[in-house]
Amino acid sequence: MDAMQRNLDALFYPKTVAVIGASAQPGKIGHTVIANMLQAGFAGTLIPVNPKATEIEGLKVVNRIPDLPQGLDMAVITVPRDAVMPALKELAGIGVKSVIVITAGFKEVGKEGYHLEQEMIALCKEHDIAMVGPNCLGMINTGSGVNASFASGSPAPGKIAFFSQSGALCVAILDWALGENIGFSKFVSLGNKAVISEAHMLEYLGHDDGTNVVLGYIENVEQGQFFLEQARAVSRKKPIIMIKSGTTAAGAKAASSHTGAIAGSDQAYTAAFRQTGVIRVDDVASLFEFAEAFSAQPLPKGPNLAIVTNSGGPGIMAADATEKSKLQMARLSNEIIEKLRAALPPYAALYNPIDVIGDAPASRYRDTLDIIIDDPMVHAILVLLTPTSSAEIEETAQAIIDTAKKTDKPVFACFMGKMRIEPGRRMLQVAGIPCYAFPESAIKSIEAMYAYGTWRDKGEAEYAEIKGDKAKVESLLAAVRASGAREVVEFQAQEVLRAYNLPTPKTVLAKSSDEAVSAAEAIGYPVVLKIASPQISHKSDVGGVKVNLADAEAVRKTFWDITSRAQRLRPDAYIAGCLVQEMAPKGVKEVIVGFKRDDQFGPLLMFGLGGIYVEVLKDISFRLAPLSREDARNIIREIKSYMLLKGVRGEAPVNFDALENILLSMSQLSQDFPEIFEAEFNPVLVNNEKAIVADVRMTLSS
Repeated sequence: MDAMQRNLDALFYPKTVAVIGASAQPGKIGHTVIANMLQAGFAGTLIPVNPKATEIEGLKVVNRIPDLPQGLDMAVITVPRDAVMPALKELAGIGVKSVIVITAGFKEVGKEGYHLEQEMIALCKEHDIAMVGPNCLGMINTGSGVNASFASGSPAPGKIAFFSQSGALCVAILDWALGENIGFSKFVSLGNKAVISEAHMLEYLGHDDGTNVVLGYIENVEQGQFFLEQARAVSRKKPIIMIKSGTTAAGAKAASSHTGAIAGSDQAYTAAFRQTGVIRVDDVASLFEFAEAFSAQPLPKGPNLAIVTNSGGPGIMAADATEKSKLQMARLSNEIIEKLRAALPPYAALYNPIDVIGDAPASRYRDTLDIIIDDPMVHAILVLLTPTSSAEIEETAQAIIDTAKKTDKPVFACFMGKMRIEPGRRMLQVAGIPCYAFPESAIKSIEAMYAYGTWRDKGEAEYAEIKGDKAKVESLLAAVRASGAREVVEFQAQEVLRAYNLPTPKTVLAKSSDEAVSAAEAIGYPVVLKIASPQISHKSDVGGVKVNLADAEAVRKTFWDITSRAQRLRPDAYIAGCLVQEMAPKGVKEVIVGFKRDDQFGPLLMFGLGGIYVEVLKDISFRLAPLSREDARNIIREIKSYMLLKGVRGEAPVNFDALENILLSMSQLSQDFPEIFEAEFNPVLVNNEKAIVADVRMTLSS
């Protein structure tokens, strides 16, 4: 464990805590922190620091920071902004291990605050101080009686840890959790994340025995690779559920390719979460619905769900939601159906969903549940109840609780309504049975648990070793850079592809019409001609591509047409000639493979249907480099048009292995050359025999 992680122990489990800027005046943050620490039952030494007071809330006051004990575990700083840095320097002088800076007014307000924050970061790193904040609500650890925050109220103990970049959201969620009686192990407001980030929190909480589920609200990630490393490791041990706000790519660099135009910030986060096992939700309600399910119930061992209901409508709604998810409606065995037939009224529906009818007493629910938990093809159970006049709500809740105690299968409830069902819902919640207001929410939670279990049970990812001629590519890119250009256009980029053994069509650069004819005859008719110019990246804009040229006369005439038109439309461009290229094989489909370098996570790869319509259709999927072999398989199979590649109406499927190899090679290329900002193979032509990169463009970083 490094110094930062050891000092996080001092943060969460301090023996001595000082509050810098403590106040005797109720309503002041410095007073609220003291009051919260006392109310939480902190058993260690709590020291108010105030230059004038002698006693606050019955505690002896220290007037100067240097008079505090050496090696202080934690200090909570609540003084005005301009006094924060002097206080931090004095705390460093006595060897403080961790600090929480509640004070605002740093990088979030402008240049001056930014520079002050940078000074704080440098000081903390120099002295290995674990700093939370600035501009935060504080931190709560129910396991150590620490409430070093200015929040109103303290949550109940629990197995859920929560961290948030937004202090205001922390306040709202804490108040909501108090009303719902949701318990926490840790509750942390990260604020500006000057030193301690969400990645540090993941690293720490991954080893925290008191935490079973990790929740997070993030607006951005500044240490992308560290985050990915920790998220991947922690997800193998416990679920991570996150909300990511700010899903647009506002302020992103202008992009010159289809990939760059489509690949934005949100796609990078989605790929990061998917590849590391992080479960992403879109709203706070889902965040805690998922958390309750994960923290209270075992993971389903398969996708098969059995639904028991006292009303046909909700049962159908639940079945519809199941069919739209990764779950399946369990097919009950004949033996189970016969047992149900003997136990239920003749007008009950025996097939899943099992409708015990609106007049069902609690005993009918109990009998049904006792029967279906024995079916090995049932992996999870959802019990629906609507408050009919004959419904025995609390008794039914108890029947569900008793059933859950008899099985290692997850059991969930959905009590629809509000006033009448509330006592039963509370009973279920206390017993650790998630209870939902509507079937769709229940299905989402069960699906998330099944998907997470499937991801966790997979083996470690397998990565291919792709080797290319790095020296050759470095030389080529250096030449492009030396010319003052950022675009590596096709006739240059073809050399990059060949250096990495990527399949390309036979291509020759012809500087004259005679050379073009000779090249065409060597390649074999028909051929394609493309304008070759380092300044012209969008060849179609100048009519710079002609296909299916069948003889020498057509090639000669087309060479002059293309080059003269390009010179007329782009007098600023250097025309190197034309690329003469073999025609595409028959029966090909066009796909696109590209990447753009994301500021946080690095190369973001894209796959989709290719050609000129890619930006319109946006039938694409994303992954972050490096790609595992499974990533390469899945990125292809996720697009909506996958069935077109698989073959329809007797068509042969495309060569998926060839496509996967191209994706893996691009992934390697993106890692080997960080100076390539974005690249695009469009189109990649693929049929049942092979795949070739028919056109390529690359852009260097500025």
